[in-house]
Amino acid sequence: MSTSRRRRLQRRTLPLCLAATLVGGGVVVLLPGAASAGGDGRGHPRSVIFVNGDGMAAAHREAARLDQEGFDGQLAMDSLPIAGLQTTDARDPEDTITDSAASASAWATGVKTYNGAISVDVDGAPLPTIGQEAQQAGLATGIVTTAQVTDASPAAFFSNSVDRSAQDDIARQYLQVSQPQVILGGGEDWWLPAGDEGTYAPRAGDTEDPEVSRSTQGDLVAQAEGLGYEYVSTAAEFAAADSDQLLGLFANEEMFQQRPEGQGDEFAPVVPLADMTTKALDVLSEDEDGFFLLVEEEAVDEMSHANNGTRMLQAMRSLDAAVEVAEAYVAEHPDTLLIVTGDHECGGLTIEDVDPEDESGPGGTLPQETAATGGTESGEDGPFLVAGSEDYDFALDWTTTGHTGAPTVVTAAGPGSEQLTGYYPNTHLHEVLREVLLG
Repeated sequence: MSTSRRRRLQRRTLPLCLAATLVGGGVVVLLPGAASAGGDGRGHPRSVIFVNGDGMAAAHREAARLDQEGFDGQLAMDSLPIAGLQTTDARDPEDTITDSAASASAWATGVKTYNGAISVDVDGAPLPTIGQEAQQAGLATGIVTTAQVTDASPAAFFSNSVDRSAQDDIARQYLQVSQPQVILGGGEDWWLPAGDEGTYAPRAGDTEDPEVSRSTQGDLVAQAEGLGYEYVSTAAEFAAADSDQLLGLFANEEMFQQRPEGQGDEFAPVVPLADMTTKALDVLSEDEDGFFLLVEEEAVDEMSHANNGTRMLQAMRSLDAAVEVAEAYVAEHPDTLLIVTGDHECGGLTIEDVDPEDESGPGGTLPQETAATGGTESGEDGPFLVAGSEDYDFALDWTTTGHTGAPTVVTAAGPGSEQLTGYYPNTHLHEVLREVLLG
């Protein structure tokens, strides 16, 4: 590590007493003493790549396998040597089924909480997160996502909030509290004050829920630059970026448009998830003390909410390409733990044969009644050809536009991965992360 880089990291290391200040509060979390930079002297592994296919469960993975690899193929995420299943239920006063905030908070803190909570307990008290503690221990940290960088999953690892919708305050906490070295994804609107359109102007025709700048915390991009971050917002700027502190925002909100098929849906991120993952690893791996990197493909969830099988499968291709990048890194750095999983299931997805006598009504190749009409009946999507075959196809059958309680698959490789076999609550992943990163 260069002397200048070490100085920058030392300046940005947090005081051990500091964590996240909540909205309008002044409430502070006192984190337990973190290991000193340089490790524990026993060669303890100190790096983790944690990949979240938001909304992804077993059926999404199997549909992607058929779509990408065919009958005899295997996704990169499914080639990892360790596999298990995690349960995802929340501790919400009204709902059994989790949202992304409660599920990611379970990973980040080891504590079950209510839907909408960002690493606070059921009473709203802030909890120390693995991202904050990793940074305090001298590790580099980073976020890569196709969602807003301040959306629920990344937010849970690097902030505390009683309400996941307070995304501008979550961005403030990134800069003032947890300070990840790399922040790449969407959500420019939450970093710029009203009236500053930034790089991405509102989409024409979006009158019901326009994507407009809305930060109440001032110009957070300017604040980030003042702290030493290089800011990029286009593919060209991203390609040219050369900094050990990098903020990249490549969309107003998500890096795609989540809608029913043929109703303005898009999946064409300005910068692919795999490229953002590569850049993040290039930066974070320069820290000799190790790192924690969260990688997320949000469109699996959002396209499942829209019952849009075509776009969901595109998102799964994006996700597996990022996993290939991570897997190649781990092959060269075997002291790194790689985990690939989903925070919950979305869509109640099943894979079926294409059967004209078993469809869900008129509209489309196979109809999408739930997404298109807001009704409660299931919708089918397809047909989709099995890769490598001219004779076999399949349909995707959606039973809901919401989340379900189906367990999600966990696959892993590297130190600590042997603890991820079996059937366990999602809080178990926090225990494994903590052991690998903090010892």
